[in-house]
Amino acid sequence: MKDSNSDLFDPVVAMESDWSRAGSTSDADFAFAFNDSNFSDRVLRIEIMADPADAGPDSDGCATIADWARHRKRRREDIRKDTGTEPAAVPDEQILNGNQPDVDERENQDEEAVAMVEEPHSGDEATNSHDSDWSMDCSAGAVVRVKTLHISSPILAAKSPFFYKLFSNGMRESEQRHVSLRINASEEAALMELLNFMYSNTLTTTTAPALLDVLMAADKFEVASCMRYCSRLLRNMPMTPDSALLYLELPSSVLMADAVQPLTDAAKQYLAGRYKDITKFQEEVMALPLAGVEAILSSDDLQVASEDAVYDFVLKWSRQQYPKLEERREVLGAHLARLIRFPYMTCRKLKKVLTCSDFDHDVASKLVLEGLFFKAEAPHRQRALAAEDSASSNRRFVERAYKYRPVKVVEFELPRQQCVVYLDLKREECANLFPSGRVYSQAFHLGGQGFFLSAHCNMDQQSSFHCFGLFLGMQEKGSVSFAVDYEFAARSRPTEEFVSKYKGNYMFTGGKAVGYRNLFAIPWTSFMAEDSLYFINGVLHLRAELTIRH
Repeated sequence: MKDSNSDLFDPVVAMESDWSRAGSTSDADFAFAFNDSNFSDRVLRIEIMADPADAGPDSDGCATIADWARHRKRRREDIRKDTGTEPAAVPDEQILNGNQPDVDERENQDEEAVAMVEEPHSGDEATNSHDSDWSMDCSAGAVVRVKTLHISSPILAAKSPFFYKLFSNGMRESEQRHVSLRINASEEAALMELLNFMYSNTLTTTTAPALLDVLMAADKFEVASCMRYCSRLLRNMPMTPDSALLYLELPSSVLMADAVQPLTDAAKQYLAGRYKDITKFQEEVMALPLAGVEAILSSDDLQVASEDAVYDFVLKWSRQQYPKLEERREVLGAHLARLIRFPYMTCRKLKKVLTCSDFDHDVASKLVLEGLFFKAEAPHRQRALAAEDSASSNRRFVERAYKYRPVKVVEFELPRQQCVVYLDLKREECANLFPSGRVYSQAFHLGGQGFFLSAHCNMDQQSSFHCFGLFLGMQEKGSVSFAVDYEFAARSRPTEEFVSKYKGNYMFTGGKAVGYRNLFAIPWTSFMAEDSLYFINGVLHLRAELTIRH
């Protein structure tokens, strides 16, 4: 049995179009009828033109997607040099009617198919054979050869709006059975694969460059089912950064962008997965184009220390890629700012956003206010906003998987310098700490010094069992010393109120940390048990209170 062209992974699997109402026609295997006069009602005459600058198919000599993209770009540049203009894309309705074509401004689109209806030929006709009829046509100028095929107009029309319009326009008499197409020589192999697909719902080509040629031909002749089939095959092939970036450009290069959307989505997922730790591939990521960076920053699984680090990366990348301030502001405002999750940035960094000249001041003010308003919301309201935002493209209220966990801080200046820090950890995060892991909070400040919390799975004092530990550390290294009173507390059932677990004081110097190895005075197994007193709706709520001693 041959593979069907329907794609179970596509968000919508529907009928080909309004002119293809019979679902069985779209999926049926008519390979036996391809180029056979017994099952055909017309003859397709394919006029093959010499390529500009003697270019071959984009897939010729291409071992990789990167080769295909370079070849395609070079061929378009050659066409531009020969003609002085970009190749014109001509709407096929006007071709069929013989009107003067307009220029279609689609980016990177090759020439539209040229179609015409001819009178029946006198003399030899194509014979009843599966072998195509080839003839040289030197008198036709740029036409280097002609190929004829027996075709079934219902089969082609059911698959393609292009052929539907071709067969339903301009046929004055039923005996006019010859139809001509004019293509470039570089498109011949892809067109033959496409025509075969329209009968058999399968392709013989298996390489990514050749599949891309067929995909572009399918877009040109409006065969959405073939585009989806090519997209599915390409999705199932191993991706590279080059191929993923090429797939991201497809929606702007084709008419039927919906047909390649699953491939584009897969490319975004590939890039987001490969570069989720942007510090590990810093040079590669800094060289990525805008579409690649957008794909990475859209991910919830980006492994960064904090959203502050995302903001710093975006500034660094945009300054390198767009040295002109006006261009940089446009890219940041229109594309990248919406991908920075300002509600999860620290207040200190949000203050710097307001004075950053790279952002338009009005844009920066709006983003900072939005972030601050979110921080001021009650926790249940924050969760509701994140849930509402999870279906959107920018997901600005959805928390990423930060290396340093976000904290909420309440600061007091009087009567003493004091801050209260809240850190929430999910049960899964705690489970992942076993047997010797640790997780750090984002930095917070007291008295001008940076502090952090760290949660550990460690052995107790006697090294007899694993347990949960909580520590307080001071960031800055140096000669500064600080006397701090601190208290650790956690919400506990059944009251769900914060219960103090440990109090102490410590003379901090830079790089030092203090805490308690067994915060709850129970083994790890009891702490993580289903009936644990410390997980409320799957979340461990911790609080640290710091006061500077004078």
